[in-house]
Amino acid sequence: MACRDGHHQSPIDIRNPQSADLPAIQFDYKQSPLHIIDNGHTIMVNYGPGSYMFVGNDRYELKQFHFHRPSEEKIAGKAYDMVVHLVHADEQGNLAVVAVLLEQGPANALVDELWHDLPKKKEKEELKDVEIDVAGLLPEDRHYYSFSGSLTTPPCTENVRWFVLKHPVTVSPTEVKRFSEIYRNDARPTQPLHDRVVLESR
Repeated sequence: MACRDGHHQSPIDIRNPQSADLPAIQFDYKQSPLHIIDNGHTIMVNYGPGSYMFVGNDRYELKQFHFHRPSEEKIAGKAYDMVVHLVHADEQGNLAVVAVLLEQGPANALVDELWHDLPKKKEKEELKDVEIDVAGLLPEDRHYYSFSGSLTTPPCTENVRWFVLKHPVTVSPTEVKRFSEIYRNDARPTQPLHDRVVLESR
């Protein structure tokens, strides 16, 4: 199983990245009706069609996003309070995940809305009469680290393109506490880098 035997597993502790001329990530996110689910592992939002990210000539559509506490990714050994993973796929089904690190500070309006609409039951998606815009989870500065990795939950499928944004976004201590009441720790431990190189956008 890839979770045990794979050599390109996520998450990783990002250390000594190599600076490179990488294309900027362009986000073209639209609003979506709120489809929210507590799937027994995390709080996940399935996103409506028509929201995309572009990296160079590649286009990926946003499928869903979900949260981990603490952050699965570490930067030079440092974990953040939480992370949100924005999961995208291209037309061939290739996956690309954008990780946005979350640290305590001012509240995040979108997270506040999500926590207000948390499902009452696990594993039952709820459609709320609310429109959300996932762009509210993005930092203004879009510089990133990039590497080849995997899904962080079974089956830990590899060949996933990872983009970890370098600049965190704030969430309030209350927002972190609310998530911890449901999932105190839903982060996979960091995995060995093996032969991979982590690139850092200039």
